[in-house]
Amino acid sequence: MKIEKAMVTGGGGFLGKAVVRKLIEKNGDVYSFSRGRYPDLDAMGVTQVQGDLANREDVVAAFKGMDTVFHVAAKPGIWGSYDSYYQVNVTGTQNVIAACKENNVARLVHTSSPSVIFDDYDMENVDESVPYPDHYLAPYPETKAIAEKNVVQAAKEGLPAIILRPHLIWGPEDNHLFPGIVSRASRLKIVGSEDDLVDTIYVDNAADAHILAAEGLISNPELSGNVYFISQDDPMSKWAMANAFLKAAGKPPITGKISARTAYIAGVVFETVYKLFRIKSDPPLTRFAAKEMATSHWFNISRVKADLGYVPKVSTKEGLKRLEAWASEQDEF
Repeated sequence: MKIEKAMVTGGGGFLGKAVVRKLIEKNGDVYSFSRGRYPDLDAMGVTQVQGDLANREDVVAAFKGMDTVFHVAAKPGIWGSYDSYYQVNVTGTQNVIAACKENNVARLVHTSSPSVIFDDYDMENVDESVPYPDHYLAPYPETKAIAEKNVVQAAKEGLPAIILRPHLIWGPEDNHLFPGIVSRASRLKIVGSEDDLVDTIYVDNAADAHILAAEGLISNPELSGNVYFISQDDPMSKWAMANAFLKAAGKPPITGKISARTAYIAGVVFETVYKLFRIKSDPPLTRFAAKEMATSHWFNISRVKADLGYVPKVSTKEGLKRLEAWASEQDEF
């Protein structure tokens, strides 16, 4: 038994496209669901279904005949209205669950985030037993936490599902983390300690984990409902990683420093001003970003190694070589 007909929500996105490529390597029949259409997916022979995750009828119709769904699509970021995040991350996930049930989809792999358990303090070598916090500083982690809980509940009710928590996905074609750091290069400052460690994950390793999760549900249905952190298994200084990204883009390293307290106060001020004047662009800093930058967050991935046989095949060193080669070919870096 194998994955034969798979739907990837957000298949044209950074991680989604990597999952699509892995499925094609497995000779599966691959579909993508998103609002837009992507020439890259057409070139790969992927059947694209256009629709809105927030529209239940669109999702139910798209999932007809699928045996596996990879729910990768989400609204990321640190700024925006709560409703805009809720519609995509919560309502969208609820519609995915409903569509899987109505179409008797055999298995669901849901992409979550470690931010769902971030409590504003250092998280060092923590495992999946860490509880959800009692508050969130941004709509992204809050809505992703609600979505994750919905998938866990659906698994308890009989929908075979696994939840993955990749942290800081990067690599060639990255349209979020890498360009975000590079575009802010001249303004970035080291927040707090330079020695805080952070987990990241190279995009192909994250995609491998998604395939392993689906195959794990086939070989061992008892894994349903499990949540797994996935990473490079190589925590390193977040500032060393940021500077490695800047080096790949041909930019100078970050040298300026500010305290964690100063960064948090700046986040409060920026959020207040942006809300008061209804500014829609991202503020230079938010409370959530300040806390993230001033703390360690790396995770124990023993569980995913034992249950799914996950091992990061692409090392951080090799991934950075690939990133630099790709960046050198781009006009914007």
